[in-house]
Amino acid sequence: MLVLLPPSEGKASSGRGAPLKPEALSLPGLTSAREAVLTELVELCTGDEDKAREVLGLSEGLRGEVAKNAGLRTAGARPAGEIYTGVLYDALGLASLDAAAKRRAARSLLVFSGLWGAVRVTDRIPSYRCSMGVRLPGLGALGAHWRTPMASVLPEVAGDGLVLDLRSAAYAAAWKPKGEVAGRTASVRVLHAPTRKVVSHFNKATKGRMVRSLLTAGAAPKGPAELVEALRDLGYVVEAEAPAKAGRAWSLDVLVTEVH
Repeated sequence: MLVLLPPSEGKASSGRGAPLKPEALSLPGLTSAREAVLTELVELCTGDEDKAREVLGLSEGLRGEVAKNAGLRTAGARPAGEIYTGVLYDALGLASLDAAAKRRAARSLLVFSGLWGAVRVTDRIPSYRCSMGVRLPGLGALGAHWRTPMASVLPEVAGDGLVLDLRSAAYAAAWKPKGEVAGRTASVRVLHAPTRKVVSHFNKATKGRMVRSLLTAGAAPKGPAELVEALRDLGYVVEAEAPAKAGRAWSLDVLVTEVH
């Protein structure tokens, strides 16, 4: 099972670890594309601060994020699972998983990123600020920048198992499973059952809890239909819609009655 996650806007500090080694990151087929974004981002943030804030969509209160990006090559690095914070990652609680579940997380979880493309939770990265919606002056829209390298790398990473897609729309734009891979992909929404609406906070929290449940239970669904059964066995209320045509992803709705 491969689980595709969005990153978090908020991130923990880099700490005092050894600096980033881009060549040591997982998915080496993305290395040149990562280097292009890293170079452009560092150059942008070592120049005009106001321009950098405008490009990155940062408020006055986030001015310090520009300096953080300027120092990415020398900042300390920590496992991505420690860098990403926020509602989904708090609910996922990687640090409190037992040893077996942590091993499953290391194999299964892939976090998408405007800067790195995608990383595993064990990859060591510095704290940064660069969403997938950014348009860098020399590269253009990052979603478009990542599509070609992702298209060649991600199908191999997906292997022949289930792909559980929990990404937000901006990050889903960087790679859309196609063909046979799409047929074993399940895209999940979390809906407030009484209103049938997506509410951001509990959408993220429920996705985090859902992944934690699968990891701690040692669930290994081989495809979307088996995923539906696994989630129901774990107590989730799931509605599933199989694709009308071959080469399309499954759509799963997880229904939650309480907003928390």
